Amino acid sequence: MAVKKTELYSSLWASCDALRGGMDASQYKDYVLTLLFMKYVTDKYLNDDYAEIRVFDRENDEEKDEEKKVGCSFNDFVKLKGKKNIGEGMDKIIARLKEVNTELSDVIGNISFNDEQKMGKGNEMVDKLTNLIAIFQRPELDFRNNKATGDDIIGDAYEYLMKNFAAESGKSKGQFYTPAEVSRILAKVVGIGKTDKRNPTVCDPACGSGSLLIRAVNEAVHGATGYGQEKYVDTAGLAKMNAVLHNQATITIKAGNTFSEPRFKSEVNGRECLDRFDFVVANPPFSMKNWTHGISGHEFGRFDGYGATPPEKNGDFAWLLHILKIMKEDAKAAVILPHGVLFRGNAEGIIRENILPFIKGIISLPANLFYGTSIPACIIILDKENADSREEIFMIDASHDFVKDGNKNRLPDWCR
Repeated sequence: MAVKKTELYSSLWASCDALRGGMDASQYKDYVLTLLFMKYVTDKYLNDDYAEIRVFDRENDEEKDEEKKVGCSFNDFVKLKGKKNIGEGMDKIIARLKEVNTELSDVIGNISFNDEQKMGKGNEMVDKLTNLIAIFQRPELDFRNNKATGDDIIGDAYEYLMKNFAAESGKSKGQFYTPAEVSRILAKVVGIGKTDKRNPTVCDPACGSGSLLIRAVNEAVHGATGYGQEKYVDTAGLAKMNAVLHNQATITIKAGNTFSEPRFKSEVNGRECLDRFDFVVANPPFSMKNWTHGISGHEFGRFDGYGATPPEKNGDFAWLLHILKIMKEDAKAAVILPHGVLFRGNAEGIIRENILPFIKGIISLPANLFYGTSIPACIIILDKENADSREEIFMIDASHDFVKDGNKNRLPDWCR
């Protein structure tokens, strides 16, 4: 039976309503997305010994000690409905899932359903969590048989939630999400869909919740291997969860500061060097003021040879130079940055002049596209392969090509 997206989205947003009041969107998203993840992996993998993720209920727990038996499925959540220890029990089930699947230890955040400050005390917690579990029992959230032909229904559901969480989270917390239509544009213009390479590598060094990286990987005709780094551990977990829900469980996501703690490194001739990739896509935080914190001794030559160092209180060109460093000699990249990179002077002007050979094109985007900021941005398209022979840069002004969507601007339908 085909699931109706409207019904699916309505149920998912109802689960958000159940949590409002005790926390804001930047917090309750972790609970809702964890439940969505638990429901999905249960429906897909329950009691399948050969599945990518091991999920079983209490009756199938191989623990010999009956007192220690704890299942790790959504079905075990259901058995807790109405019980006084429901919050504690849900925490144990999630801990069991991570114990059995060690690769999920960084995927599911360290949240607690037994948190009285967020869930309430006594009967309030019992009622809130019981109602929340019941919402995920609705028929439209049964992913065992529901199909939507030609559509990634669970991925779309995740994207729907991420978009709405970003809209509700306010200025400082919406940056983990790149609007879907913008991600599609980057995934197209970087050129991965036209490459003849078999299984090329794709990296997003500021991957947020992972949507942009996943779209880029999905563009590859001959498959691709994805790598993402995200500064915040909980957001890195969202990215990995996102990859699993989009059937891209092999994407590698690592947490850490890309400047002071780059996680993708290898030893070459006795020296530690940054790994390099065939394609890079990124929507990094705009104009970071503290990008130099902790970077001393971890430069890896990223900022050498461009005539100047990016200013300490603005990391836009630091991101560009990092991306150039991790690109292979024939690699392509597409990165979103604020318009200021096109005209600011001093050190940035010197760097801009020195990286011109690597710039293939610039696309000016409308203002007010992104959550957390209303400033206009642009897509910088980098191409190392033809840098020596490049004589011109193509430029597209799409700054007026948008439609209004509430208090935000959106790229038009042809971008979707």
